[in-house]
Amino acid sequence: MPSTDTASYQDGADSQHYLSSSLSSLSRSKTTSSFIVRTYKQATQLYLTRRFKEALDTLEPIISPQPASENGHSNGHRSNGYSSDLAHSAAGPAPVAQASRSTRTKVWVFYLSLLNSIITLGSEEGRVIFGGAKWKEITAKVQSGSVWDEVVQRGYGGQDGDVDADVVVNLATLLSGHMQDQTFNQQRLETYLATSDAGPGGHLSWSQDGMSTPMSNSSSSPKTLATRLKILEIYTLHVLPANGEWEYSRSFIDMSDMLDEERKEAFLNALQNLKAEKDGLSERQRELEEQREQEMEQQRREEEEERRRAVAEEEARKQEEQRRHAEAEKQKATRTVNGSASSQKPVAKPLPTPAPSAPSSRPSSKAQRKQPAAPSPPPTFYRRASSLLLNFQHLVVKAGQGMNTMAILRLLMFIAAFLLLIARRDLRMRIRRGMEDGWVKIKQTVGMGVKVSYI
Repeated sequence: MPSTDTASYQDGADSQHYLSSSLSSLSRSKTTSSFIVRTYKQATQLYLTRRFKEALDTLEPIISPQPASENGHSNGHRSNGYSSDLAHSAAGPAPVAQASRSTRTKVWVFYLSLLNSIITLGSEEGRVIFGGAKWKEITAKVQSGSVWDEVVQRGYGGQDGDVDADVVVNLATLLSGHMQDQTFNQQRLETYLATSDAGPGGHLSWSQDGMSTPMSNSSSSPKTLATRLKILEIYTLHVLPANGEWEYSRSFIDMSDMLDEERKEAFLNALQNLKAEKDGLSERQRELEEQREQEMEQQRREEEEERRRAVAEEEARKQEEQRRHAEAEKQKATRTVNGSASSQKPVAKPLPTPAPSAPSSRPSSKAQRKQPAAPSPPPTFYRRASSLLLNFQHLVVKAGQGMNTMAILRLLMFIAAFLLLIARRDLRMRIRRGMEDGWVKIKQTVGMGVKVSYI
């Protein structure tokens, strides 16, 4: 009897312990969910004000695995009631994996939207806000496709088929917009379609009235159906055409059990339009390339013609300058020759005034005037210079004999000034014209005197 009482007491203790553990787990679960929802709302508020860095930092604790501390509480969340059974290693699930399906979907969809907005900032602004290393890490995560593995490992325990359909739509859309090669995106979508509850084999079928009927325990709500059709649309109309899989996309649409005839026709028409648009775009790009090459060739010809025209104009300009220089030299030489000839022209000497004589000597005087004098050869410049220097020497010697040194110096300065005056061509010509005018007046005066004497 005592043993029976002991067993009953032990069973009661176990039940009480189990109930206490359940209540404690439920309390921790509620605390975790409350923390996730509160963090999500705070991050969305920061996102709406375009404070992307603060939003990402706020969201990180619930989407990143939290390593366990020695006392059994997760680091950084002891005040929130996290215990050791909620802490995981760096490769395990994140706290968001413990949330409800709707909350988990909202968190991951928001996270993917945040990544898209961060990358859209551009390299320059993104590096300023996040720093070079963090910006490079974010862009590499999306461009390499590793963000898909991150979501599957942290939020769904590494099971691709368990990922929520809305999250798959956003993952595929993000990679489709930022990855140049869509091969990785195609592989992950094919894996999801093969392992999820609505794979291409068809866990959803269509009745005669076009409504879907569940063939398993998967949800068949209109929202779920629309999401899965969105996945098929991304896969068949975006990812496969980007990889050049046009025929495979057409075959996949024809064989899909998730699409009724009306939707198949709509998908096939959209695929055909995309193919025609791409062919037209390729043709347009080819035409634009040919037009661009023709414009470049025309520009090269115009530049060559312009260069030739510039060379011809430069050559003509040089020839014109040479011609003008030659004409200037010729004119200068002509002026020099004319000036030399003018300076060597002998000046006519005035006839001496005859003295008045008796009437008886008048015929003999007329006879003497009628006899022309023998012309003397004009003196050369050398002879005139030698004579001038010789006369100057005699003048200086004679002046030095009867004058003092100061008088000689004044004479020399006067002569130097005179030589400087006559060295100028215009003054020399003016002096020459004055002398010629003076001689003409003397000749006229002498001539009038001779006439008066004759009378």
